Amino acid sequence: QVQLQESGPGLLKPSQTLSLTCAVSGGSITTRYYFWSWIRQPPGKGLEWIGYIAYSGTTHYSPSLKSRTSISRDTSKNQFTLQLSSVTPEDTAVYYCAGGPDSTRHDYWGQGTQVTVSS
Repeated sequence: QVQLQESGPGLLKPSQTLSLTCAVSGGSITTRYYFWSWIRQPPGKGLEWIGYIAYSGTTHYSPSLKSRTSISRDTSKNQFTLQLSSVTPEDTAVYYCAGGPDSTRHDYWGQGTQVTVSS
């Protein structure tokens, strides 16, 4: 059973860089054709896909966040990381990591982590 666990700071100030890590167990992030995504849900809004890193290391980002987003991985630790720069209060959300055997499938989810941006 694949399990994902997010970790990172819960409170940031505007202009700082958000950094979250997703540790994956029960499966390898290099398993062929698997994609590993970051998704967020602002308060009172729906889910918003941020981007993914594929089994090959290829990345793809939401056009609306692309200029501020970077997703990387550490295969030795079987984890992947989200960095979102220049955060504002509008980036306040519950952030989830997810994975699945297709770029649009999210079969496995972390429990989510609250990130608040406030001065």
